[in-house]
Amino acid sequence: MALKIYGDSITLIRALRDTLERIQRHDADLARQMRRALTSIPLNISEGEWKRGGNARLRFETAMGSANEVKACLETADAHGYADADPKHIDALDRIARTLHRVARG
Repeated sequence: MALKIYGDSITLIRALRDTLERIQRHDADLARQMRRALTSIPLNISEGEWKRGGNARLRFETAMGSANEVKACLETADAHGYADADPKHIDALDRIARTLHRVARG
């Protein structure tokens, strides 16, 4: 099974490089947390694709939680004035999280 959202998550990482750098200049801890959560999305999708049952569900739920965490990091950075939360990135994260929710419930 090849999930399209895996590729979407990789594309999102590329799209958020500059935003992460701007956040890093203001708040290294927030940038580090966002980078870890952002990295967790495709890694857990990839792992979940080759698991069965509860283990697959857990990986997809972890990726979904990471997508929501990245969204919160972006919105927090925006609230602090570190970087603007681009609506297209927020929408992409919401779409990834919704898709993972459906896949996890399977």
